[in-house]
Amino acid sequence: MPRKKPFSVKQKKKQLQERRERKRQGLPDGVRSSSHSRSGSHDRYEEQTDTSDSESFTLQVRKINQQPALWKAGEPGYNPNRFRLHLEKESREEIERRKKVMQEKIVELTPEAELEVDIVDIYKPGSVLDFPKRSPWNYTMTKEQLLVQEEKAFREYLEKIYSTFDPVKLSYFEHNLETWRQLWRVLEMSDIVLLITDIRHPVIHFSPALYDYVTREMKRNIILVLNKIDLAPPSLVAAWKHYFEQKFPQLHILCFTSYPQEKPGETDPSAVFQKRRRRRRVKTMAVGPKQLLKACENITQGKVDLTSWKEKMERDAANTQHEDLTDEEDEEDAVLVEHQTDSAMEMCAPVDELYKDGILTVGCVGFPNVGKSSLINGLVGKKVVSVSRTPGHTKYFQTYFLTPTVKLCDCPGLIFPSLVDRQQQILAGIYPIAQIQEPYTSVGYLATRIPVPKLLKLRHPNMEEDRSGEQAEAKFTAWDICEAWAEKRGYKTAKAARNDVYRAANSILRLSVDGRLCLCMRPPGYTVQKVDWQQHAATLEIAALQEAHRQQSKQSSEDEDEISSSDQEDDEKDHDADEEEEEEEEEGGEGGDVSKGHKGAFLSKNKFALLQNDEC
Repeated sequence: MPRKKPFSVKQKKKQLQERRERKRQGLPDGVRSSSHSRSGSHDRYEEQTDTSDSESFTLQVRKINQQPALWKAGEPGYNPNRFRLHLEKESREEIERRKKVMQEKIVELTPEAELEVDIVDIYKPGSVLDFPKRSPWNYTMTKEQLLVQEEKAFREYLEKIYSTFDPVKLSYFEHNLETWRQLWRVLEMSDIVLLITDIRHPVIHFSPALYDYVTREMKRNIILVLNKIDLAPPSLVAAWKHYFEQKFPQLHILCFTSYPQEKPGETDPSAVFQKRRRRRRVKTMAVGPKQLLKACENITQGKVDLTSWKEKMERDAANTQHEDLTDEEDEEDAVLVEHQTDSAMEMCAPVDELYKDGILTVGCVGFPNVGKSSLINGLVGKKVVSVSRTPGHTKYFQTYFLTPTVKLCDCPGLIFPSLVDRQQQILAGIYPIAQIQEPYTSVGYLATRIPVPKLLKLRHPNMEEDRSGEQAEAKFTAWDICEAWAEKRGYKTAKAARNDVYRAANSILRLSVDGRLCLCMRPPGYTVQKVDWQQHAATLEIAALQEAHRQQSKQSSEDEDEISSSDQEDDEKDHDADEEEEEEEEEGGEGGDVSKGHKGAFLSKNKFALLQNDEC
């Protein structure tokens, strides 16, 4: 009798996972699932995607944010992973090489001038670093013919980019055609396009190709929103605003933040560890809605009646003076939410008529994690759509009637192709931190631009604690920073109880994405003219705007109770992105309305808190 082949526990576990996956997908026994790991693909595309008609060009694509395959009644073939992030997959050899370099390379701070970036160096306007556009079609074509034509055009689009630029120099960008279809539909529906950027990395989030397409081909107006201005000094906000006005004259630019902070100021090492407070359920007072209303009035020129929007803002301002909201008030201010799961697949021509039926449609587009959903919540004055710092949380575009004459359209985040460093993209929050395979390079990139060991008060892992003089002069590598942070936070591996450097690296990256370790890029020439910008009239105006809303926010929260010390300790613990998303779904769900929840439920969580208000 032949000897049985050894079968390890790991192989048995893998076999059970594949069996469950086949059962979930409804596949017969003997047919292998397309997934062999937690982050594998469950879509119709294989892990290795052939992106051209020939065999000369193949591309490894990693598909992120896997969702459980829940089959819904009345929706045969429903696929929850249809809108997952599709990004280029890196080889294991490259990951191991970078990991070894981060263990040996000493981190040294670069001059402030190195933080200056120009949009021309990132996007190369006029090159193939464009975005895919909907293919021409006519009503004689069937839906299947249109889909085949769009997929072929998308493969040619990818092949053109990878044949022109070295894949190593290219940034992460979206490889999922389904998500691009969502953008096409939003642009076709919109009368005004709201392009939202993070003030810390605005040139990364602004695609000149999208600007040219909207203004020249679609003949639409575009408003640039510099979001999260509470995370940057007013002088830097004014400098970026001036930069975009000079580069793109047809832009309407305004500043916005959904969470005005109580204390302005520069980065303070001790501020990273300051405790935070939870707020009770009150109306939020965002910075920027009035400016957005004024910009829309200038664009529409009286063709749309926006008095209902203005009256709503006045009611919201009056409600902020009350301590709590009642359920009756929530019902009066209810917002109509429309889910648009398959509208992007419909064969419909772009709407040439502006302000159809007297309704202004404002499309919110931008990169993942720039605050599109938070901006909508800030405009409404309460939470109507769930938010998360995990990129790709918004799966498909949805519309919200702010007033009977104003409709907001929330588009999923899209990553446009560029030449920016991938580490800078990770720090900008476009990649799910929990699924980064090698986070140490990004930690090293961050540590060369801001003094991470000083801000986190780290002790070098190879030096004794009582040698404080040498600690001040200690040289850190990116690996040393992660190991020291793991030691400080008590992150240990389960079996050997070693310092969990991977979890520590992810924790540091989350601090950066949240703004508690704040890295802000500068426009060209800012370092030389920094003093002038600090005294500029636009800087004083922005600072006054922040301070006015900061005082309003402070007055509305004077009587709020602080959470207990035990609750603070629970909040201080780092959670994985999946755990955080589960908590957010419980609050309101995808596009849920919190007015149906309990009266004591919190309106929203401050995900973009400044260094002064949050604790690691």
